[in-house]
Amino acid sequence: MTFMPINTVAVELYPYVYPRFVLPFSMYDLLQKRLFELEEAEGGFDQFTRSYKTFGVQRQPDNSLFFKEWAPAAEALFLTGDFNGWDKFSHPYTKKDFGKWELILPPKRDKSPAVDHHTKLKVVVHTKEGERLYRISPWAKYVNREEKSVIYDWVHWDPPQPYNVIHPRPAKPTSLRIYEAHVGIASPEGKIASYTNFTNNVLPRIKDLGYNCIQLMAVMEHAYYASFGYQITSFFAASSRYGTPDELKELIDVAHSMGIVVLLDVVHSHASKNTEDGLNHFDGSNSCYFHSPPRGEHKLWDSRLFNYSSWEVLRFLLSNLRWWMEEYRFDGFRFDGVTSMLYHHHGIGSGFSGDYSEYFGLQVDEDSLVYLMLANHILHTLYPDCITVAEDVSGMPALCRPVEEGGLGFDYRLAMAIPDKWIQILKELKDEDWNIGNITHTLTNRRYGEKCIAYAESHDQALVGDKTLAFWLMDKEMYTNMSSLIPMNPIINRGIQLHKMIRLITHGLGGEGYLNFIGNEFGHPEWLDFPREGNNQSYHYARRQFNLVDMDHLRYCQLYAFDRDMNRTEDKYGWLAAPPAYVSAKHEEDKVIVFDRANMVFIFNFHPNKSFQGYRVGVEVPGKYPF
Repeated sequence: MTFMPINTVAVELYPYVYPRFVLPFSMYDLLQKRLFELEEAEGGFDQFTRSYKTFGVQRQPDNSLFFKEWAPAAEALFLTGDFNGWDKFSHPYTKKDFGKWELILPPKRDKSPAVDHHTKLKVVVHTKEGERLYRISPWAKYVNREEKSVIYDWVHWDPPQPYNVIHPRPAKPTSLRIYEAHVGIASPEGKIASYTNFTNNVLPRIKDLGYNCIQLMAVMEHAYYASFGYQITSFFAASSRYGTPDELKELIDVAHSMGIVVLLDVVHSHASKNTEDGLNHFDGSNSCYFHSPPRGEHKLWDSRLFNYSSWEVLRFLLSNLRWWMEEYRFDGFRFDGVTSMLYHHHGIGSGFSGDYSEYFGLQVDEDSLVYLMLANHILHTLYPDCITVAEDVSGMPALCRPVEEGGLGFDYRLAMAIPDKWIQILKELKDEDWNIGNITHTLTNRRYGEKCIAYAESHDQALVGDKTLAFWLMDKEMYTNMSSLIPMNPIINRGIQLHKMIRLITHGLGGEGYLNFIGNEFGHPEWLDFPREGNNQSYHYARRQFNLVDMDHLRYCQLYAFDRDMNRTEDKYGWLAAPPAYVSAKHEEDKVIVFDRANMVFIFNFHPNKSFQGYRVGVEVPGKYPF
């Protein structure tokens, strides 16, 4: 294969095979260069990504405590906290090479650690300008906020009896059926729910529904609850608002016992602008972990953007992935905001048409692209069953091809056009105006050989300003007419049938994996809104009303049963793991779609008022097809 210049694309053609698009040579070359540098300077990526064992605070075998930070712009660093009566100068760090700072605290006279478990700490940063700043260690493994405070505190986490794992990781599923979940809203009660509640009350539901993967949102600590977990302040800390680190470990362990893998919704695309309890201005400079403005700021998200070319930023982010895999035993990641990472324009004001000039040129951020390749290469090398999913709306070619082929190495990408299409149809079109060809095109329009996660709706569609599919279909009728003790009215009848059909056709035709957002499997009404000033800090819409599905006389249980049976049928026949479907009919006048997949025939009649008898359809394999 001949390697081409930076702004061209190398293409290999094989008989009867969709072309494999390979990223320009320079990208793969930069990856190899990084791997070589890691080998030379750090002894390889295995050691480099274990830096969570040397940075932050580490208890040594003799119970002394070793502290280490990277603060290149700082003039001096001190440690303060409960252990020294908050003395700001008694425990200085020693400056080392490359902006590193170290401190050793010997054990107490009774040989116990100098800092007790669950006590508070702060890093005191003295800047060259003479400022004194109080900071949380970027490597802090637990942070907490007192009830009336708005600032999070670094809390030393070193329990005398840490949680012991019981169950092994499950095997990587061949058909990925994802239950996207948020721990804090996973209760009918108007409050922040807990890890323990999720373990005891939600995991059994997920297992019963037939999902084999959970995607946990908003786990990485975020000071602002209403950010939905996308403004991260402490990257190594599991959110304390739901409980303790050990309770999260138990949640994942119990999920594993049920044969369910667990993905973390990881946010490495940006970080919160918070300073006192975030990464921003950690060493007093406007850069450190980030690019200096304007490159280091995301205008729409009002957040900071990482400098992926920095050695220490790579150490921090790659070790962060390793930490969640090792310490909490997650099984992989859904990478948030990949489109923003891939391009200097962050996707702002860019409508992607699919033309290859949009993906290969100076608008591509080489540093972040190489970081993603490096992250996927390391994860899949160290953990062969690791699953990585990219949230990318641009359609970047080779995003989900292996790194050794020149791809970025993700296993799946989210099919983000599908939920947008369903919302558009329900908002704008009458039933008789549905464009069957356009629906089919949206469900099948994906790059061959790159796996997609299909979904009819996720958390994005449920957020305030929008509403769930069920609410688009049935709206206020859901408040008064979901009881099976009264006759079904036409709106509820239409809504329930279309809710089922939309989800099944998306499941069967839309990708190689399927995703459902918590509660939407039973047609959760209304929308999602977190407590904030604009709603008087209300939790009314920041909860999932599982009580609705537990009432046998309400029709929510019918939607729940359909979702369960749909997943169990897929588990039996495996259409998600099968090659893409063959669409044999898309009839505009009849509003009928027919396709074959996994030796099954799917027939959908979307006509609002016409039924058919003796309707003839083509099949790929001759034989009898029982209903």
